[in-house]
Amino acid sequence: MTGDSAPNTAENPWPVRTLSFKLADWIHRLGQVWVEGQLTQVNARPGTRTAFLTLRDPAADISISLTCDPDLLRRSEVPLTEGARVVVYGRPSFYAGRGTLSLRVTDIRPVGIGQLLARIERIKSLLAAEGLFDARRKRPLPFLPHTVGLISGRGSAAQRDVIAVATARWGHVRVRLSETPVQGPLAVPAIVEQLELLDADPHVEVIVIARGGGSVEDLLPFSDETLLRAVAACRTPVVSAIGHEPDNPLLDLVADVRAATPTDAAKRVVPEVEAELAGIEALRNRSAHALRNWVTREQRLIDGLRARPVLARPLRLVDEQRGAVDRLTGDLRRSVRHHLTVEQHRHAQLSARLATLGPAQTLARGYAVVQRLDDDAPHAVSSVDQLPSGARVRIRVADGAARAVVEQEGHP
Repeated sequence: MTGDSAPNTAENPWPVRTLSFKLADWIHRLGQVWVEGQLTQVNARPGTRTAFLTLRDPAADISISLTCDPDLLRRSEVPLTEGARVVVYGRPSFYAGRGTLSLRVTDIRPVGIGQLLARIERIKSLLAAEGLFDARRKRPLPFLPHTVGLISGRGSAAQRDVIAVATARWGHVRVRLSETPVQGPLAVPAIVEQLELLDADPHVEVIVIARGGGSVEDLLPFSDETLLRAVAACRTPVVSAIGHEPDNPLLDLVADVRAATPTDAAKRVVPEVEAELAGIEALRNRSAHALRNWVTREQRLIDGLRARPVLARPLRLVDEQRGAVDRLTGDLRRSVRHHLTVEQHRHAQLSARLATLGPAQTLARGYAVVQRLDDDAPHAVSSVDQLPSGARVRIRVADGAARAVVEQEGHP
């Protein structure tokens, strides 16, 4: 049993050549593949039979070496320069001697503008279906941020515009600058890395991604799906300030605020202090004026209420009712006196009639009242039969009374 076919153990390790040959065998089995990427290096020296290129993934820090016939580059209708987006067709090869992987290319096709735009539309449809463009996801910008995160190209005009306008509008604003490539294959991973760092900083209240104008190819990183998802995942509000007004990368749709230009982004993020103070003063004056008008209206209302008779002379109603009570009291007293007078006259008449019909008047005319006294209860005698002999009686006349004893019983 040879070393190559024996089981791989610590006691029987593979030589380096065996590992290299096995890797080469597995990679060669992959066959021909189509691969898309961005050219970052093109080396085709005159007189050589092989051109060397580097193909980089636009959304990740990954690249692979390419080799091809120089005529393949020369026959291309579009110049294949660094930064070009291409689709290549080739077979992966592993060089055992150096332990390197490369792709032997037999076809290179530049990605045209139409294809790029079609891919951007597919990404747009996908993210829209996931709700990443929904207005309800948009976060409001802070009113007066103390620290603004800025992602831009090194020494770019967009960077200068944002900083100059922001500091001019409010001198105390701090700009945390993150300089990254803003085009080419290194742009997306660098921007994503700085975006995550700024989002993790608790002092950064808003993040601005700024870049000047450019061609569709130059602005491709700002329509990259990896960058768009990173922006959507941010907890800090993000402002997109890419290019000029006609430029519309997909970052504008995912970001919380879309600014037409980097200058417009600075104006949206940082309010002008003088204008805000003037606005506050105007609002204060309007509030004071409105308050004074309200007080004046209420004072007029109170004055109107106080001028009403019921409030101007609050006792007038009482006085009027008091007079009515006095009149009714006088009427009642006169009525009572009249009623008493009538009753007094009636009483006098009845008394006179009673006196006329009473026993006193009868006695005055010479009559007498005889009362028997020896019974249990004295009572007037109305018959001779009630006066037996020896009965004690009381005889009442007009001017007095006398007692007597009946001596003889008899009839008249």
